[in-house]
Amino acid sequence: MELSSILKPKAVRVIGAASSKKRLFQEIADLAESALSMNAQETLEALLERESLGPTGVGHGVALPHARIPGLESVAGAFIMLEKPLDFGSVDRLPVDLAFSLFAPEDAGAEHLKALALVSRTLREQAICTKLRANPDPNKIYAILTESHPLQAA
Repeated sequence: MELSSILKPKAVRVIGAASSKKRLFQEIADLAESALSMNAQETLEALLERESLGPTGVGHGVALPHARIPGLESVAGAFIMLEKPLDFGSVDRLPVDLAFSLFAPEDAGAEHLKALALVSRTLREQAICTKLRANPDPNKIYAILTESHPLQAA
């Protein structure tokens, strides 16, 4: 599995700031609607429901909000970079500025987990995150995320 099979160029956005986690999820839902033809309200509700189980901030300024979406045909992603980091309740208590959201069909067992592991491994690489933060342009971000990276095993 490659990130380019999950993330499309039009599903990458840079925004100035989000006033809250819910506002960030609204931005993600709006992006999913415009780039992936998903219903924004359903997406927002699914993200909030998943987040209520525990924060998806994985540390080092990265969040991986994810949800299962009824009617979705395959795993899809959306990426938002915040110019002003947001307090997210992450495990390391650092604010988040990189949010990669994954959406999966309700019955996508292993595919969803493989995609989540791939995104997690990619954004665990400090060099990749540094490059992303130094290039706040959606096209450059997409290129950085989807170029082949020699990743370490999980």
